[in-house]
Amino acid sequence: MRRFGEKVRTLRERRGLTVRQLAPLLEISSHSHIVLIESGKRKPSVETLLKLMEVFEVGCDQLLKDDLEV
Repeated sequence: MRRFGEKVRTLRERRGLTVRQLAPLLEISSHSHIVLIESGKRKPSVETLLKLMEVFEVGCDQLLKDDLEV
C-alpha cells in the first residue's frame, strides 16, 4: 500500500491541503489516520477510499493500480 499512500500524498499536496485540512473532508476525526495511510502503515476503509475519489476527483483505478499515475 506504500504506492497508494504516495499517490494520496501527491494528490493532497497538489490541492495545497495539509493532513489536518484533509481529515474533515474525508470525515476522519484524526489527521494521524491520514498520515498512517500516506506512509503505507494503514489501509483505508472502503468509505475513506470513496471519499478520497470524491475529494480528489479521480477513479479508484488511478488510486489503486501501481502502473497508473495521478
